[in-house]
Amino acid sequence: MWSPRRQRLTLAGQFLIMQLAVVAVVLVIVGAISVRQSTTTFSAERGAQMRSVAEYLANLSVVRQQVTSRDAARDLAPSIDRALSLSGATDVTIAGPDGVVLSSSDPQVVGERIDLGDSRVREGRGWIGDVVDDDGKRAVAGHAPILADDGELIGLSLAHQRYPTTWQRLTDAAPDLVLFLGVGALLGAAGSWLVARLVKRRTRGLEPHEFATLADHREALLHSIREGVIAVGTDDRVTMVNDSARELLGLGRDVVGRRLDTLGLPGQVVEVLGGGGDAQDAVLLVRDRVVVFNQRAAASRGEGIGTVTTMRDRTELVSMQSQLSSNLSITDTLRAQTHEFANQLHTISGLVQLGEYDEVTSLVGVLTRRRAEITDAVTQRIADPAVAALVIAKSSVAAEAGVRLDLSPGSALPALATPTSADLTTIIGNLVDNAVDACKGGPAPVVEVELTVVDAAIVLEVRDNGPGVPADMVDSVFVRGTSTKPDVPGGRGIGLPLVRLICTQRGGSVTVDRDNGAVFRVRLPQEVP
Repeated sequence: MWSPRRQRLTLAGQFLIMQLAVVAVVLVIVGAISVRQSTTTFSAERGAQMRSVAEYLANLSVVRQQVTSRDAARDLAPSIDRALSLSGATDVTIAGPDGVVLSSSDPQVVGERIDLGDSRVREGRGWIGDVVDDDGKRAVAGHAPILADDGELIGLSLAHQRYPTTWQRLTDAAPDLVLFLGVGALLGAAGSWLVARLVKRRTRGLEPHEFATLADHREALLHSIREGVIAVGTDDRVTMVNDSARELLGLGRDVVGRRLDTLGLPGQVVEVLGGGGDAQDAVLLVRDRVVVFNQRAAASRGEGIGTVTTMRDRTELVSMQSQLSSNLSITDTLRAQTHEFANQLHTISGLVQLGEYDEVTSLVGVLTRRRAEITDAVTQRIADPAVAALVIAKSSVAAEAGVRLDLSPGSALPALATPTSADLTTIIGNLVDNAVDACKGGPAPVVEVELTVVDAAIVLEVRDNGPGVPADMVDSVFVRGTSTKPDVPGGRGIGLPLVRLICTQRGGSVTVDRDNGAVFRVRLPQEVP
């Protein structure tokens, strides 16, 4: 059954209610303070008045003369009535020295003993204080002694006035409280309206419940997507990160609000996340994972507020691209060898057609010896069949490009375990291809490969006499997309990132230097076959 949507208070309405609630609380506090202040003022002012009345009555000669008469209640009544009418007191009483009432504005208490409480009037001193009358009501009292001409205490003059009730004191202050309430409500309404307009302008017109809904949806969205998302402010502090990003970057739970350089991330990752610009498909190694970063600058009302970076785990994809790259390299090698053999066969065919059989025999012998020399030079130094076959094949590819590929005389590599051999062939293939591309077309292009084992680790050096790697690209050459080659299947600039990935996964390293060209050094832990 359809039910109408419950109407929600606007932001201005909520602010107004809050302001009125604050004003009401303040008024309650002000009212309590006013009542307390009124009580204190009443006690001070009316206490002094009651004492003056009591002293006035005690100093009347007629009172001093008649206080000891037999019919004191009747004789003192006119003086009591006069004092009562002039002072506004509730009760005026004259008692004997023993506290027995002789005459009073309340005839019912005549003859009763009055409770003097803390009053020191019997000691011949005037007194002001609070008392409780016969009806249990609190009153302010003024007491004065009645003294004979010789100073003897002959009676007590007492004047009491009851405190007004709390309601009476509140109603007396009501006009002021209503004024305060009205002014406070007006100011609160105006302030709420202004604040609501300011907040709406800053929040693009969203109401508070819409903030909560938007935040809940944002959290659900961020933590449900499989891609990592991290936002960084202009001060290089993390402002938001989801669970996938925490896992990919190896971050803890308390990263929001911290600077990038305090999170223990690799330098290249910090540089990308804090770059402040746009980045597309940047491939970086984070621990043993290959992570692809895409970054976009974020802005609000035309002002930059930081960056938002998404990241994807592409370790498996890069491994597949590594295999594809190796297959492409093998294909190129076979094509180069096929081309070389085709040229040689064409030459032999031409000599046969010319009848130059001695030349055919000589050419076949030269080709056979040359191939045997290359094979012997490699197999004597490299005992691993796969690596040796790759080096021999790459020499044909290099020769086709006009580049001489040399194996260093100091090379010595034993047979390797199959996984290590496979990874090493991938590394050699990528580095040799890059070196050949870098130096071909130059004067006397040469690529030198050296393979040795040092301290139970395989050390590979690939040198070329090309232009070398610029100093500002020493790190970036290992990032996907950094390449001078044309587009190829699998993407541009994938070879060196693959080399670094393999080295990282196997606990090794790869570095690049300049020495009359580029020098790539790879170090891999040796695995016993």
